[in-house]
Amino acid sequence: MKNLFLSAAIVLGSLTSFASTSPIKSTIVKTISVQDEYTEIKLEEVPAAVTAALKKAYPDAVLSKAYKNAASQYKLDVTVGDKVGSVYANADGTWVKK
Repeated sequence: MKNLFLSAAIVLGSLTSFASTSPIKSTIVKTISVQDEYTEIKLEEVPAAVTAALKKAYPDAVLSKAYKNAASQYKLDVTVGDKVGSVYANADGTWVKK
């Protein structure tokens, strides 16, 4: 009879450890977007290599605004027909993918 009570106590004791809930952990994911600060410049300040590359790649493009960042990269707002967009280039006229 003692064995029966002892067995029941052990079984019930072990079931309570399975029934306990584990603490819920919430994970917070932070997304940091690095954005280069571009400042607007005059169209005359755009290097000749950049304007030549623009004319070669997009002959019908009209340059409306130009921006420059600290790394001497240029953001050019252009219009081709009825489409408006931005292209990015280094000071030597090579294109930068953004």
